[in-house]
Amino acid sequence: MTTVKVAILGYGTVGQGIYRIVNEKRKQFKSTLGVDIEIAKILVSNVNKPRPHAPKELLTDKFEDILAIPNLEVVFEAIVGEEPAFKYLSQAIEKGINIVTANKVMFSKHGLALQEKAQKYGVQVGYEATVAGGVPVIKTMQNILRVNEVSHIQGILNGTSNYILTQMRSEGMPFDEALQDAQRLGYAEADPYNDISGQDPFRKLMILSALAFGEQPNWDEVDVVGITEITAEQVEDAKAKGLRYRHVADVRRDEVTGKIIATVGPQLIGSEHPLYSIEGVNNAVALDTNYIGTLTLVGPGAGMFPTASVMVEDYADMLVKAPVTVSI
Repeated sequence: MTTVKVAILGYGTVGQGIYRIVNEKRKQFKSTLGVDIEIAKILVSNVNKPRPHAPKELLTDKFEDILAIPNLEVVFEAIVGEEPAFKYLSQAIEKGINIVTANKVMFSKHGLALQEKAQKYGVQVGYEATVAGGVPVIKTMQNILRVNEVSHIQGILNGTSNYILTQMRSEGMPFDEALQDAQRLGYAEADPYNDISGQDPFRKLMILSALAFGEQPNWDEVDVVGITEITAEQVEDAKAKGLRYRHVADVRRDEVTGKIIATVGPQLIGSEHPLYSIEGVNNAVALDTNYIGTLTLVGPGAGMFPTASVMVEDYADMLVKAPVTVSI
């Protein structure tokens, strides 16, 4: 039986999910993938803080300890923010280590550079978890793009905003009350700015743009509008007309100029629109393609297990695509 060593960077909600899935499914992975996946180290900011499920001997606060692991196959990165995540992943690639990330803030800016470096060093990059959590948008697009061209992407890429708009319509709540409800249920952070301002779906949209078109629009030219100005009266008036407010991230290539054009903001849509029926905390992405037509993917956009599971699935795909190198 081949044993592969992996490391986890960050042990918040997603990091804990990865740890639990790998250990709970370890026997299954031996059978289905033919490998024994061993978590060798977990990078944390404070090794003395109790960590659920994780033995203290696995914890380290030094990234050098991660790089020093013999025959390390992959790092799962679940750190918040652009740095030091980008630096860590760059160093891992240079050491010949595969990477899997859920960091949309970092990857939206540095994703293309990391993929270019990975190709140079002969390793793989998994980033399904950076967009729409448990919805397999990235893998689906990668498969589609082998034959099809994607001309237009529309998405509900933030479950918090979608939940708020759903509650405003279905329960008649004003914005502030719907936001408090989302926070009470754990759908919204104590500081919900990135969600309700549109910054979170903007970052995810930039990742999708890079994949679909090989480039991103000029960030300064993207109109990003949040949902804070939508009133209960506007929602009720739209409802009476059979319309719904959705917070839509939209990117396309202009047919005339070839320029990439993107927007993020509230839209009023009718029942014929592919995002009309997407409710609650669900995310959805509608892809316009030249051969398939419009394809819509729907599912949970965040959470411990939806996000962690697609990260582990990314690594499972790597195992299938390339032989592992460690035998014990």
